[in-house]
Amino acid sequence: MRIAPLAETGLRAGWREWTGLAVLILPTLLVALDIGVLFLALPHLSSELGASGAQQLWITDGYGFMFAGFLITMGTLGDRIGRRRLLLTGAAAFTAASVLAAYSTSAEMLIAARVLLGVAGATLSPSTLALISNMFRDERQRGVAISFWATSQFGGAALGPIVGGLMLEHFWWGSVFLLGVPVMCLLLVAGPLLLPEYRNPDAGRLDLASVALSLAAVLPVIYGIKELAVGGPGGPAAGAIAVGLALGVVFVRRQLRLENPLLNLPLFALPAIRAALPAMLIASGALAGTSLLTTQYVQSVIRLSPGEAGLWQAPTGLGIAAGTLLAPLALRRLKPVTTMVAGLALSAVALLLVVQAGGDSLIPVVAGIAVVAFGVGPLFVLGTGMVVGSAPPEKAGSAAALSETSNMFGSTLGLAVLGSIGAAIYRHRMTGDDAARENVAAATAMADRLPAERAEDLLQAAGVAFTTAMNTVAAIGAVIFVVLAVMLHFTLRRR
Repeated sequence: MRIAPLAETGLRAGWREWTGLAVLILPTLLVALDIGVLFLALPHLSSELGASGAQQLWITDGYGFMFAGFLITMGTLGDRIGRRRLLLTGAAAFTAASVLAAYSTSAEMLIAARVLLGVAGATLSPSTLALISNMFRDERQRGVAISFWATSQFGGAALGPIVGGLMLEHFWWGSVFLLGVPVMCLLLVAGPLLLPEYRNPDAGRLDLASVALSLAAVLPVIYGIKELAVGGPGGPAAGAIAVGLALGVVFVRRQLRLENPLLNLPLFALPAIRAALPAMLIASGALAGTSLLTTQYVQSVIRLSPGEAGLWQAPTGLGIAAGTLLAPLALRRLKPVTTMVAGLALSAVALLLVVQAGGDSLIPVVAGIAVVAFGVGPLFVLGTGMVVGSAPPEKAGSAAALSETSNMFGSTLGLAVLGSIGAAIYRHRMTGDDAARENVAAATAMADRLPAERAEDLLQAAGVAFTTAMNTVAAIGAVIFVVLAVMLHFTLRRR
């Protein structure tokens, strides 16, 4: 299979398709924005609802668990019942769950609403991406459409903290969940008029046993990886991952026996998918892990307020949005593989700014991670295009779900592995046996209870330890991007 620069095929989309793309971008933007606004609202809603520490974790993680667990199911369900139908059903469910979350009167009610939001959100991403592949048959136009889709996804992540901060300054915490209601209502009205319906007439019935197995495999692995980030290697984390992997083997064996499987494993035989999925998984992990450390650096070492920290984090999302948006323009002069490799190389170089950062390097760190995100953008948009474009039209939903799942797993794995490395280095550099060695946030909280001179000494020691951890993680990220660029170059240069 030869991957050539995108070319026109004669099957060009018109005004209806481009207007439909604008409609598809709305839920994509919303899902990304919904994640960002919650973190700022968490202290407010926890205080009012009396949420315990465990309940706060479920409020934040319940959405992600359900979203990751149902991606594969919803991708193939759209192939069976119709992608537009699934998208509109998910939009209606997302609207109802958003209202439920906004007016929750207890932590348990909010957790249930977040779980429902995760299931509904899992219908949106693969449906929008699969519909784009149906609406834009011309390769060049499809590449531009996917770049707009990806830009809205990452732009929403960048706008989340900013919009959330503004909402919380003027309204109550539940208002952040109501942002999606008018957007989804617009989708429900315009979707039937502008979006085509597509389903695979030969997809067969949905195998409920496979759905249960996919959830039983994905959820323990996601949980175990998150536990690794919090508590390090241990029994619960390792046990959950082992259970998930074992059930994953059972799931794969069942798919190989079914005539109409939930997951189309033959898709992995396509060279473009075999190359793009691992690349996006690794790159999303490296970006998420390094971004975690730089975010904590801005808040706990530079000591900015939450509102200021949110504004300084925006360049990261804007950087990756710009990278995804400009990738199709680069294809006018460069091959896809050259564009992706050059972007990864730029990310590796940009991380050197973070590697050399000190305790007062706010602008170099923010600029460095923004350029890292910019360099990764072409891989995400072109890799997504390779995955969706190489799959047959009747399997576009499954291919879109695979793309989203790889990004989700990659981000979670990167947060766990690189976050654990950073935490270990921090603890090694800090002296003493007190709670300040746990993490830099604990050191900051302890400093608030100490006399001024001792507090300043503690904050300085914690800042130096955490900066060393961030420098090390950035160096590891740079190596990952260099290795990934070399692997992509040799894997795709002949295709």
